[in-house]
Amino acid sequence: MGLSRRGLLAAGGALGAVAATARPATVGTPGRETGAPGRENGAPGRENGRRRVRTGFERLAADGYAQLAGQRVGVVTNPTGVTPDARHLVDVMHADERVDLAAVFGPEHGFRGTAQAGGSEGRYDDPATGLPVYDTYLKSGRPLADVFTASGVDTVVFDIQDAGARFYTYIWTLYDCMEAAALAGKRFVVLDRPNPVTGRAALGPVLDRAFATFVGREPIAQAHGMTVAELALLFNGEFLAAPVALETVRMSGWRRSDFFDATGLPWVPPSPNMPTPETALVYSGTCLFEGTNLSEGRGTTRPFELLGAEGIDRRWAEAANALGLPGVRFREAYFAPTFSKFQGKTVGGVQLHVHDRESFDPVRTGIGLLVTARRSWSGFAWRPDNWIDKLTGSTRVRTLIDAGADTDEVVGAWQKDLAAFRAVRKEYLLYR
Repeated sequence: MGLSRRGLLAAGGALGAVAATARPATVGTPGRETGAPGRENGAPGRENGRRRVRTGFERLAADGYAQLAGQRVGVVTNPTGVTPDARHLVDVMHADERVDLAAVFGPEHGFRGTAQAGGSEGRYDDPATGLPVYDTYLKSGRPLADVFTASGVDTVVFDIQDAGARFYTYIWTLYDCMEAAALAGKRFVVLDRPNPVTGRAALGPVLDRAFATFVGREPIAQAHGMTVAELALLFNGEFLAAPVALETVRMSGWRRSDFFDATGLPWVPPSPNMPTPETALVYSGTCLFEGTNLSEGRGTTRPFELLGAEGIDRRWAEAANALGLPGVRFREAYFAPTFSKFQGKTVGGVQLHVHDRESFDPVRTGIGLLVTARRSWSGFAWRPDNWIDKLTGSTRVRTLIDAGADTDEVVGAWQKDLAAFRAVRKEYLLYR
């Protein structure tokens, strides 16, 4: 699978450098975080008598931003970088004299989130704060390092809500920014947020590096089951050629079994087609339909929950339900996307209804839907550029389905690689 053991064996690696205190880490350490792995640090917040997760940003602020003292700071963020009362952290930090906030770096969709998939907001000055906003989208390596250098910051802070899937690009923005910060000689601080679909398990095929793109740089599972801070430690310990001076600020009150609605935090759509936590629940499986000629529901109010194309009828829903996939049922559905595939046309297909999210397996479900779509609709086709191979991380899923494999055969084909990834992943988990 190509995973090194550098981070697991080196005494100064991502785990060996974990601090046992919630005070700031030493500058220049390859990987360090506030709080020891495997236990909660700091009392969880309470809201109306209920447990609430405290994000990395909340804990940073509660410590008086001590980890950023004496540093010119730049923040990689988007609309999800909010406090529990829905204020944006850039606005909060800009107004606080304890922080020297000098720049903002926007990912895909932009800092304020105005761009659709495959777009960004470019370089501009933020009207609310006057801060320069730099565009990171599709930049990596030395060009991105030059952006950090030009901004004049000493420390780059990352705070973006992830969706839990390998092909959700913010985790590769994290990776690229870590690599660029190392090249530019900058500190890098990751403020943790929950994985909205839990961190219970890694699921799905593991990327083959021959298929590396911005929807998958390194060999991790399709549904990685990690938080962004855990991923940062994994990236630093296993994949980056030159580890960055990494520090993380973990959450308190988050458990690996928590879905997003258990956190007490506000949900802000991390991208235009991720409107709800329910979207994130199915996304790591149904996003595979981006690699087909079917609509993945973009242009509807239920993206990734509605799937379809012209000419599909009830037979697909019947075939999908016959699989007996755990935790989910499929309804025959008809819809007319307002943009993207089949814009303005009425198409037939299915809507996913997850009735037991504890047993639901999004990746297995996505494979089952691909298998049944191909068998029940004669018009089924992969995208001509074989985008499905980039999404799944190899040719294996496509070629097996084309050869007539059933769901169990396709899922069984990646189990050895997945087991190897799970063993490495386990060493970087920060929460129970």
